[in-house]
Amino acid sequence: MLDPRAQKLAHLLVHYSCAVQPGEKVLIEAYDTPQDFIEALVDETYAAGGYPILDLKTNALMRALLKGASEESLKAIADSELYRMKQMDCYIGVRAPVNPKDLADLPAEKNAMKGRLWFQPVHGEVRVPHTRWVVLRYPTPSMAMLANMSTREFEDYYFKVTADVDYERMDRAMDAAQAFLAQADQVHIKGPGTDLRFSIKGIGATKCAGKLNIPDGEVYSCPVRNSVNGVIRYNTPSTYNGFTFKDVELHFKDGKIVEAHANDDKRVNEIFDTDEGARYVGEFALGCNPGVTFAMDDILFDEKIAGSFHFTPGNAYDDTDNGNRSAVHWDLVCIQTPEYGGGEIWIDGELIRKDGRFVHPAFTALNPELLSC
Repeated sequence: MLDPRAQKLAHLLVHYSCAVQPGEKVLIEAYDTPQDFIEALVDETYAAGGYPILDLKTNALMRALLKGASEESLKAIADSELYRMKQMDCYIGVRAPVNPKDLADLPAEKNAMKGRLWFQPVHGEVRVPHTRWVVLRYPTPSMAMLANMSTREFEDYYFKVTADVDYERMDRAMDAAQAFLAQADQVHIKGPGTDLRFSIKGIGATKCAGKLNIPDGEVYSCPVRNSVNGVIRYNTPSTYNGFTFKDVELHFKDGKIVEAHANDDKRVNEIFDTDEGARYVGEFALGCNPGVTFAMDDILFDEKIAGSFHFTPGNAYDDTDNGNRSAVHWDLVCIQTPEYGGGEIWIDGELIRKDGRFVHPAFTALNPELLSC
């Protein structure tokens, strides 16, 4: 029997996140996801009057597909998925990670080809700008291990920060922060190993409160493409293409990553060499989900941590567009709470956040004790 909290989550995804309307086509792409949750998504889509289309995949099969892939074979897959995606009104992407390392032994060029020839044309160029979409993980024992919790304890935590969040309240609380960022110019971020400056002038800002990601809780903008200068040291691990990167440090000059270090310099530079845009930044975001308070090496959770920010090499979103295009969009996260070394964010000479707590009036509604009420 399906956990009632999972049914509540399925209802949230269909009726709130995607706001499915009668007659709309909804692609449900599910990796390694339990059948009963997929059935719940199908049932909720029908209840909304939509037409569910299923695409069931596994990471193990994805590894097999990529292992022997050529440019021609990936283009053939992309062509078929691109045709289908163009017919969709909504997209729900669910992953239930069995083994986050499934793609770790693939050559870097295979993962780069997938991003460039398959993901970017289908998702970056069509799904993201032209459908109403939401992506999420579904709880698994491997996620519980990453969170250092028992499976049952993690399930309780998972549903607390996904299905039990008042996203409409969060959305209203973000209004002032969005308005402030939309008219801002100079950003200065300081912290251990970090001294970074850039402009967001004329880019705009977007609030995220349950419409694109679950869990959610961030307000984002984007640097002017050539404005980034300085150094940033991220303090959370991040698994990308199956390999877990730690202590990523990036040096910028006139917007470009000119030096990159991590626990594997070769691997991290291979990602930034995917294409020209991978060495420029496509997003700057402030995390503010009050229930997400620790890193667990899962980007969808870690980028929402209250007191964090992410600074994202790669593709820019259409709604905060600096013109950067890439097959890469890597949400690397830095937490600025005292436990992680603290830090400050200044915008146009005003202190916005110190040691993970918002101190500027336009942002204080996003502090955990207010969003949690």
